Amino acid sequence: MALQVCSALINPNLSKPNTFRSISFPEPSSSPEKRHPHNEETVLLSRCLSKRMINLSILGLIFNGVFPNLCESVFAEELELERYTDLNEGFTLFKPSSWIKVDKAGATVLFEEVNEGTNNAGVVVNPVRLNSLGEFGSPQFVADKLILAEKRKESTKDAEVIGVAERSGQGGLQVYEFEYKLDSSRGGMKRIFTAAFVASKKLYILNITHSDKPESPLDPHTRMVLEQVVHSFDSAPLT
Repeated sequence: MALQVCSALINPNLSKPNTFRSISFPEPSSSPEKRHPHNEETVLLSRCLSKRMINLSILGLIFNGVFPNLCESVFAEELELERYTDLNEGFTLFKPSSWIKVDKAGATVLFEEVNEGTNNAGVVVNPVRLNSLGEFGSPQFVADKLILAEKRKESTKDAEVIGVAERSGQGGLQVYEFEYKLDSSRGGMKRIFTAAFVASKKLYILNITHSDKPESPLDPHTRMVLEQVVHSFDSAPLT
């Protein structure tokens, strides 16, 4: 998929389809339920997770911008992330510590969740004539191009952009971030998080795919983990 994204960015007139993904949340039940030990355990677990998310958010508000390096370390430890840096290709990112590195043709690097290969994060690096993503277009322009290409695929049932953002990376580097949802005949409903930047005449694309089916939607903790991975994608610091 990252290769398809790369092709769309390199050639805005490309007509071949790209790939991006989808979500559906179960409707809450309005009928009363009998109290059951299993239900009570579920509620307790949910409350614990909610408190943990609040604590992480508070840490971010306190330290981010004041002690950014400390904030990054705290989040990485709490979310069980570890940094991966490729000095040869010139990029760095966090990855879930339990995800394993696998080989795949066309990918510069690919990490997969153990026993859940459809949940993965991959990076593709390709040469381009651009000096920055801004030369190709705005974040919204790029998102529109990508989602249009996705909808051209025969396997796509539905595709929708959830979020578009731009941030500054290493040395003021222009980084675009996108979030998509896709319902496909190949793999069902999935959520896609993508980050991209151009540095030294190379296009760097991080693509994260995660299952997001109605019976097992993307939970808040996993979402926070994947968002931190996307936000961490950057050019490698000069040594």
